[in-house]
Amino acid sequence: MKTIPAPPTHPYLQLVNWIFRPLDYMEVNYRKYGDLFFARWGLLDWILVSHPQAIKTIFNKDTSKVMSAPGDANAVLKPLLGENSIIMLNGQQHRARRKLIMPPFHGERLKVYADLIYQITLEAMASLQEGQGLRARELTQKITMRVILQAVFGLHEGDRYRRLEYLLAERLDMVSRPLASTVVFFPRLQKDYGGWSPGAKLARLSQEIDDLLYAEIRDRRAAVDASRSDILSLLIMTRDEAGEGLSDVELRDELMTLLVAGHETTATAIAWALYWVHHQPDILAKIRDEIAAAHASNEPMALTKLPYLEATCNETLRIYPVAMLTFPRLVHEPLELLGHPIAPGTLLAGSIYLLHHREDLYPQSHEFRPERFLERQYAAYEFMPFGGGARRCIGYALAMYELKIILGTLLSNFEFALASDRPAIPERRGVTLGMKGGGEMVFHGQRSAAVPAIA
Repeated sequence: MKTIPAPPTHPYLQLVNWIFRPLDYMEVNYRKYGDLFFARWGLLDWILVSHPQAIKTIFNKDTSKVMSAPGDANAVLKPLLGENSIIMLNGQQHRARRKLIMPPFHGERLKVYADLIYQITLEAMASLQEGQGLRARELTQKITMRVILQAVFGLHEGDRYRRLEYLLAERLDMVSRPLASTVVFFPRLQKDYGGWSPGAKLARLSQEIDDLLYAEIRDRRAAVDASRSDILSLLIMTRDEAGEGLSDVELRDELMTLLVAGHETTATAIAWALYWVHHQPDILAKIRDEIAAAHASNEPMALTKLPYLEATCNETLRIYPVAMLTFPRLVHEPLELLGHPIAPGTLLAGSIYLLHHREDLYPQSHEFRPERFLERQYAAYEFMPFGGGARRCIGYALAMYELKIILGTLLSNFEFALASDRPAIPERRGVTLGMKGGGEMVFHGQRSAAVPAIA
């Protein structure tokens, strides 16, 4: 049996490398140690796994006696999401919550949001002037924030809507740079030390956000409307087998989870897609030709069914996955992975980034080539931008809807250009992978054959 290698670097230096140079950290250790290696960061000691068969084994066993997907291992997210978030729950409690909140995110329910996403995209573009410079991520962040506020929170206008839009963006931007991201990994930095300490600002922002969210939940409970289609209304009305619903605190925590998992990640992915298709204009031309042939420029549901547009979205999620790692799994019984013995008590995490850059799966993996998703069907353990198994992102279907509708709407109706020919560089953004500088572009106005923008 093989022993699992471990980098000899001091744990805290490994952690520094993981915070500031996550892709280099993974790539260097993969080249040295292969498909499984120990990542020892002082705060955490786990094995990073990047072989598809090993990941398949993990996903197949993560609800068995052999291993589990513990919420406790996600403790770094608790100050942001709350202890009642689905991400923090364990075992049967996690399975029950997942079953309870899954329905609004799948099937026919999603079609309700297609027109809303399309309209929000056009409204966000209405304020731009021809020749105006912009950061792609700021534009996509505005769009996806409004999708969350309207489709998920059920807010459409008014002081509460505008204040939440501002405060939530402020809260998430506090960890937008690698240095600021240290707040996530070192909980002591999140404590309120008074004055202008990061913890004091976090406390003020969090309290005001909570006040607004709880006020909205109270108002919505007082006037339950079965005709509403927003996810908060559906969650308020949903009941488990015992007839119990979610408490106010549980609703608040799930709203924050959907915000972080749905808004942040989707905004980053769309910004990357805008960069890639303008960096490689032949891809942009193919997307526009496909949309034109399907007469889909103002048909949001039609955009969700276009193969090349979907392949471009998948390639965007592959090359720089916003979530670099899966949620961890805890081993309970002796296990073997690729001939390596894994002892009980060991934490395992799939490296999504390393998996997505395996040359045996994705030749010339650092090239952006959507065609690979038309030439091959990838299994769930070979392509997993939303994780997998028991912890697969519950909103992945809504996220793909957003990606395809927002990107298709922007590309078919508006003209952009990259502000320079400098390559975009990936950079840590909190616990996710973002884009350094946000993707500087220039807006060149509405396309001649486009639908009228909303004034």
